[in-house]
Amino acid sequence: MCGIVGLVAQTTVNQRLYDALTVLQHRGQDAAGIATDDGGYLRLRKDNGLVRDVFRTKHMRKLMGTMGIGHCRYPTAGCASSAEAQPFYVNAPYGITLAHNGNLTNSDQLTKEVYQTDLRHVNTTSDSEVLLNVFAHELHVTADPEPTPEGVFRAVSEVHRRCRGAYAAVAMINGHGIVAFRDPKGIRPLIYGQRHTLQGVETMFASESVALDSLGYEVVRDVAPGEAIYVDRNGNVHEQQCAEAPTLSPCIFEHVYLARPDSFVDGISVYKARLRMGEKLAEKVMRLQPDHDIDVVMPIPDSGRTSALSMAVELGVKYREGFIKNRYIGRTFIMPGQTERRKSVRKKLNPIDLEFRGKVVCLVDDSIVRGTTCSQIIEMARQCGAKKVYYCSAAPPVRHPNVYGIDMPAAQELIAHDRSVDEVAAEIGADWLIYQDLDDLIECAQEGNPQIEEFECSVFDGRYITGDIDAGYLSDLEQARNDLAKAERESKKAAEAEV
Repeated sequence: MCGIVGLVAQTTVNQRLYDALTVLQHRGQDAAGIATDDGGYLRLRKDNGLVRDVFRTKHMRKLMGTMGIGHCRYPTAGCASSAEAQPFYVNAPYGITLAHNGNLTNSDQLTKEVYQTDLRHVNTTSDSEVLLNVFAHELHVTADPEPTPEGVFRAVSEVHRRCRGAYAAVAMINGHGIVAFRDPKGIRPLIYGQRHTLQGVETMFASESVALDSLGYEVVRDVAPGEAIYVDRNGNVHEQQCAEAPTLSPCIFEHVYLARPDSFVDGISVYKARLRMGEKLAEKVMRLQPDHDIDVVMPIPDSGRTSALSMAVELGVKYREGFIKNRYIGRTFIMPGQTERRKSVRKKLNPIDLEFRGKVVCLVDDSIVRGTTCSQIIEMARQCGAKKVYYCSAAPPVRHPNVYGIDMPAAQELIAHDRSVDEVAAEIGADWLIYQDLDDLIECAQEGNPQIEEFECSVFDGRYITGDIDAGYLSDLEQARNDLAKAERESKKAAEAEV
């Protein structure tokens, strides 16, 4: 999961790219980067860290130009190395930089093709660099002295033919324009907007609408699955469908956890979808225990807050904020090891004990992935004197790994994998555990945009919509993503740094 942004304007774009990345910081806290086109010269700054730490005044002064792209990342494919921070760059043809959100499921095969057939070298283990080289090669074979919209669209069509998995990308062709494109299933989000200035029309692409809103751009629409939109340096917008059979099947986990509540994703208000999730949870509680003894509903901040509020209203019980969040700690479900995650939970949340003492407390979370966070939260609630602790998940049980750009762990590290609901409840120490039903979750999102007939729900149902995922792929994925493998990579990186 990453955040991407692209901007074509008539005035310097560096500050707006920076501001957009800070708004999208929730999508990636490992590394950040910005590339700008300064009259045909590439200016690039990227490194590990938060946006505010990667870019200092001295860097911003060098990032001149009226066109640029930006990226903030979590390490899904690849590792948490500054060498894999984006955007990536290739010099041929024209000079191209690319920022990518998602994950290519045939990256290994493509890496061989890029080297053996396209005669291109990939310098990292990042699938984003592979995607860039595939696009650059296909653009090169058009043999145009300068890139044309038709040539760009042919190249994206070939990307769709060769690449599998999830990809929302913005690519800057130095001196010429920016192209944004989305995989034929539209798994990862991408939206664009415009604003009119005295100098002309400016066009901006971003992972979420909130980035457009915050910078004063009016949303035009989502980039369609399989579509490419090319904006030349003069601001002219060219659009074309580049996939043979596109179907919109967006990732439903965007609405559960990834996206900000003030965003619209594929026409769906994330806030409204989460309100409906809370209402559905309340209906399930009333269906299972109409004479429930819940005294108070509390959210696990921040992403559980919206669902908890509507659940409390629907149940007719008090809503209280029982945990105060330290906003300087990153998201914990994708931290590299269990020990680090346990430490982070304690640093991240602090309970207000008087809200718990002597009460039957219903805690509402967006989802339960490893179970590390919620088990410690439940323990904290008991230490504060809660009579009983119920735990509600606005999402169904997460039983399968994600292969489309979310760094969910190996299946064996998912607490709900091969466990019943009662077994999970016992494992995390809850008196009662309530999961959202998958049909209800889909209905919560679909109500916002009834035209979406299918969502990507593989972490819940194990069905991978690209049709290219088998047991062998998942086994290899588990070897790469388990905590032991991550710890070994971190140890190796630390050793190299010492040398």
